[in-house]
Amino acid sequence: MKWFGRKSAEKTRSEENKAETHSGLKNVTESVADDICRRVEEADLPAHILDAVRDECERLLKLDNSSPEFAISYSYLEFILSLPWNETTKDDLDIQRAKDVLDARHYGLNSVKERILEFLAVKNLRSRIRPNLIIADDEIIARENLSIIFEHEGFVVRTVGNGLEAVAAMEEEPADIVITDLKMDGMDGLELLEVLRSRWPDTGVIMLTGYATVKTAVEAMKNGADQYLGKPVNLTRLREHVQDLLGRNQRIQGLQGPVLCFSGPPGTGKTSIGRGIAESLGREFICMSLAGLRDESELRGHRRTYVGAMAGRILQNIQKAGVRNPVIMLDEMDKIIQNFQGDAASVLLEILDPQQNSAFVDNYLGLPFDLSGALFIATANIVERIPEPLRDRMEMIEFSSYTPGEKLKIAQNYMLPNQLLKHGFSVNELDIDPDAVNTIIADYTREAGLRGLDKQIAALCRKLARRRLSGQEEANPIKLVAADISGIMGPPPHFSATVAGTLKTGVATGLVWSENGGEIIFVEAVRMHGNKNLLLTGSLGEVLRESAQTALSFLRANAGRFGLSEDFFETSDIHIHIPAGAVTKEGPSAGVTITVALLSQLTGRKVREDMAFSGEITLHGDVLPVGGVREKVMAAVRAGISTIVLPEMCAQAVGQLEDEVLKGVEIKLVSRLEDALEVALN
Repeated sequence: MKWFGRKSAEKTRSEENKAETHSGLKNVTESVADDICRRVEEADLPAHILDAVRDECERLLKLDNSSPEFAISYSYLEFILSLPWNETTKDDLDIQRAKDVLDARHYGLNSVKERILEFLAVKNLRSRIRPNLIIADDEIIARENLSIIFEHEGFVVRTVGNGLEAVAAMEEEPADIVITDLKMDGMDGLELLEVLRSRWPDTGVIMLTGYATVKTAVEAMKNGADQYLGKPVNLTRLREHVQDLLGRNQRIQGLQGPVLCFSGPPGTGKTSIGRGIAESLGREFICMSLAGLRDESELRGHRRTYVGAMAGRILQNIQKAGVRNPVIMLDEMDKIIQNFQGDAASVLLEILDPQQNSAFVDNYLGLPFDLSGALFIATANIVERIPEPLRDRMEMIEFSSYTPGEKLKIAQNYMLPNQLLKHGFSVNELDIDPDAVNTIIADYTREAGLRGLDKQIAALCRKLARRRLSGQEEANPIKLVAADISGIMGPPPHFSATVAGTLKTGVATGLVWSENGGEIIFVEAVRMHGNKNLLLTGSLGEVLRESAQTALSFLRANAGRFGLSEDFFETSDIHIHIPAGAVTKEGPSAGVTITVALLSQLTGRKVREDMAFSGEITLHGDVLPVGGVREKVMAAVRAGISTIVLPEMCAQAVGQLEDEVLKGVEIKLVSRLEDALEVALN
């Protein structure tokens, strides 16, 4: 019996402890719920958000602490409170400071910097615009009192005595907001309202009257008045209505131009220029890589009904930045994956559209969040891969390849000092000849940008550090000339293609553009006995194959003009080959080159070895324009070419080239294939 009684007592005490624990957890849960609901009330949330959040708080207070919905609801409220609904950064619109920041961060890129400074200059001018207000009232004291109040708040105020004078003032300069009395001589408020709505629909109208009735209020609102207030006027409410109308007025909204899209080869400074824009404006900077993005929920978030739901990357980054107007860089936009699983690019249509992003709805948040204050900048290597609707919302700013002279300056002034400090040297411990730097640029890198050059300079610093510690480099400073580079860094991993030293038949030099900048290619053509076969080799894409077929058809159709037999193809096979067969080649710029090589082979006339070609052709012999002119010209100069044949419609692009790019090269512009063939063949 004693044993039984002891067990019963222990069981009773255990149940009491469990009850106390459960009661304590319940009290803690209630205090947590009360605390977050109190924080919601104290937070300065927008009115339309506060109503929805209050409903969620009521739901949270009713949930049991052991319910999974409690944790989900609590996390949701915490996320809402963490978002910067009202926090913004004031822009620093000092154009000279912005120019100094961009120049300090980047050498060259003058056209890009100029476009960015134009963007900031327009934003600066827009920020100086003072809202324009017309006060129409037949009572002198009433309109003068309102005039004093709004002039003190920064408005440009004009006062008139009736509706006719208000219309005349609007014709002189349209106002953003008109505050008008209802009863006036000449033209009353309702008649004025009708004129304003027909001629100036964007202007906000606030109706005031000392004879406020439900009927007149309904009539005024029905005719298009934005607000209706009775006299004596509640100034606090009037100010609120004016500010609300200012926010909706299309004429005075902030700068909402197209989204800037930086396009160009890798390593040309697109991301770092974006960071420089944020620094010059004084804004927070967010860089989001979109490479490999395939699921739209990564941007828009998951619905809260899903297990493990979370907000999209847009709001997550806004939350981390702590302000709702950061600079957001959408990096690698051309590498978004589009397939049957989802289309993430469609979400970007809403995010980048200034008419929609003021009420962006994340699936997790479920409430509109204003993204109109954020400055979006996109980057892409190849803009053609971006869906057309997205491209339509963006302004393309092209980042061209760096010239050898620009690379030399950047290496000497930026990269070398930075890498020396990283590798334990002082800036004065290395004396490197400019020719040695040019050797690294020409023989150890093959790129349009600077990343490879930075890696090679880092490799040079590592090898010098190893030699210094082993006693091979005791001199201080270490002196390097061009001849020393190969001994330190080994044989060059790349070689630059150069034109042949002797004239050849059936070989022409072409210029092409790739993601790594401009390059030269050699097009070879041979004729052999056969049965009307056109052989194309060299890993050619569909466009190049069509160019070759077009070139052959043009020559067959114009055989007599070039001294060819009309049936030269009847008993022949023609083989066109572009060397480096393992490298895939494609692009609409080799038509002229293929035609020159083919005609050279058929006539036995040799092609000038110092000449290169770029241009597409038609069946009737017209030469069509091509892109990448700057990169192609630089590739020709590197290869020792002195004369370049380009389409005549590329004249504007040629005119924009710097003197450094055109140094030592002659440009010939042609509009017809006959002109190109005449200058090409000896």
